[in-house]
Amino acid sequence: MVLIAAAVCTKNGKVILSRQFVEMTKARIEGLLAAFPKLMTAGKQHTYVETDSVRYVYQPMEKLYMLLITTKASNILEDLETLRLFSKVIPEYSHSLDEKEIVENAFNLIFAFDEIVALGYRESVNLAQIKTFVEMDSHEEKVYQAVRQTQEREARQKMREKAKELQRQRMEASKRGGPSLSGMAGRSGGFSGDGFGSSGVSSSSGASSANIGITSIDVDTKSKAAASKPASRNALKLGGKSKDVDSFVDQLKNEGEKIANLAPAAPAGSSSAASSASAAAKAAIASDIHKESVHLKIEDKLVVRLGRDGGVQQFENSGLLTLRITDEAYGRILLKLSPNHTQGLQLQTHPNVDKELFKSRTTIGLKNLGKPFPLNTDVGVLKWRFVSQDESAIPLTINCWPSDNGEGGCDVNIEYELEAQQLELQDVAIVIPLPMNVQPSVAEYDGTYNYDSRKHVLQWHIPIIDAANKSGSMEFSCSASIPGDFFPLQVSFVSKTPYAGVVAQDVVQVDSEAAVKYSSESILFVEKYEIV
Repeated sequence: MVLIAAAVCTKNGKVILSRQFVEMTKARIEGLLAAFPKLMTAGKQHTYVETDSVRYVYQPMEKLYMLLITTKASNILEDLETLRLFSKVIPEYSHSLDEKEIVENAFNLIFAFDEIVALGYRESVNLAQIKTFVEMDSHEEKVYQAVRQTQEREARQKMREKAKELQRQRMEASKRGGPSLSGMAGRSGGFSGDGFGSSGVSSSSGASSANIGITSIDVDTKSKAAASKPASRNALKLGGKSKDVDSFVDQLKNEGEKIANLAPAAPAGSSSAASSASAAAKAAIASDIHKESVHLKIEDKLVVRLGRDGGVQQFENSGLLTLRITDEAYGRILLKLSPNHTQGLQLQTHPNVDKELFKSRTTIGLKNLGKPFPLNTDVGVLKWRFVSQDESAIPLTINCWPSDNGEGGCDVNIEYELEAQQLELQDVAIVIPLPMNVQPSVAEYDGTYNYDSRKHVLQWHIPIIDAANKSGSMEFSCSASIPGDFFPLQVSFVSKTPYAGVVAQDVVQVDSEAAVKYSSESILFVEKYEIV
C-alpha cells in the first residue's frame, strides 16, 4: 500500500487534523481533502469511495470521520486494517471525539500517526508499541536541563564571590579614607550606589559584566536611569542571603534588559570540546577511504552514561548501513551480510528492501529485483539498535577518583581501560571539568593534556587505545575544589572497527550472480559518552 495522507474531519467536510506521508504540495492535499465530502452519497453506507486518481477509505467516529487517502493500486484489505489501527489510536489520546479535544491533542496524534506509517508504507506495529514509542523519554532534554541548571549554579556562585570581593574592597577603601566604592562604580558605569538598579549594568561596563559571569548583556538605552543615593553599608550586600542573588537575573529581565547567555559552565564547555574533537577525527577517517563504483558505509553510534561510582545508567548502540552506487551497470545487485554478526541486534530494513530475503539469507535486495538502486545517492538499507544495562557492553571504562587533600583542594586520579579489545580507538579525548579560575597541577599522565582556561576544562588526549595499549592514567591536583567539581566527564573517540560487527560478505549481480568489486568503510563514533 501507498498511503498519501491521514486526516480527521467533521461530517461536513471541515478538516481538523491532517498528516501527509509522501511529498505533495499543500494545494494538492487541500484539494483532495476538499473533494471528499462531495463524493459522499446520502443514504448509502460504504467504507471507501474512489476517484480517477485516489481512493478515500474512511470510518465514522460519532460526529467525525477517520479518513485515509491512498493510491488506487493500494490493497484495500491492508487499507482497512490500517484504518482500524488509526481509529484505535484516536481515543487513546483524545478523551472525547469532538473537535476541541482533537485540536488540543493534535501533536500527540501526529506523533502516533508517524509511528504507524513511514514514507507511505505501514509499519509493523501495534497499539501498545505506538504508546511506548510516543511516550519515550528524551535523554537530550534531560541533559539540556542538567546543563542549564549547572550554568545557573555557576553564575550564582560567581556572583557571590564577586560580591564578597566588592565588600572587601569597600571596607579597605573606607579604612584608607579614600573614595567610596559607589563613587568609583559611578564613574566606571559598573554599579550604582543603591545596588543593582535599573542602570546597575550599563552598556559601557563590559569588563565589569564579564567579571560577574555574564558574557554579554544588551541594555535598552531608553531605560530610565536610577536616582543616585548615598552609599550605605547595605548597598552591595549580595552574599548575605541567597534570595538576593537569585533575584538578580530576574530583576534585570523585569527592567527590560536581555540576558544573552551566562558564562560557560564546566559541563557545557566539556561537552562542546569533546564533540568537536570527535567530529574532527571522524572527518579525518572518512577522507582516507578509496571508493569503488559500489561503496558501503557502516556507521555505529554510541550513547553511554555511566555512574561515577559504577553502574550503567544508559547504553545504546545504533547503526546505519548505507549503499552508494555510481555506475549504472551495478544498479541491480544483492548485498550479502555475515549472519554471525547480526545476532542480538534489533534490525530494521528499508521498506523497499525484501524482508523475507533478508530474514532467510541475510541478504539485502529490493522487493522488485527488476528495479535498480538509485544512482549517486547514499541509500540507507539497514538500521540496527542494541540497548543494554550490562557493564560488559561498555567498550571503555573510566575511573575518576577525586579525594580531599586536607588543604581545601582535591587530588584527582583518573584511569582508563579498554574492555572491548577487538576495537582500536583513535583520537581519544577525555574532558574533565574544573572549578572556575583554578589551574590544575598535573603530576603524571599518559598521552598529552591541555588546560582550557576559557572553558574551565582539562582535556586529556590519547592518540590510540588498543589491545597493546589498553590502559593509562593521569594524576593532578586542584586547589579550592570539592570532588563534585570534576563531574561529569565527557569522552569522545572514533574507530574504524564497528561495534555491532555488521560486516558485508559479498556483493553480486542479480541476474548472473557475478561478484561485484566494492569498497567499504566502517566508523564508530560517540554521540554522548559521559561519567556523571
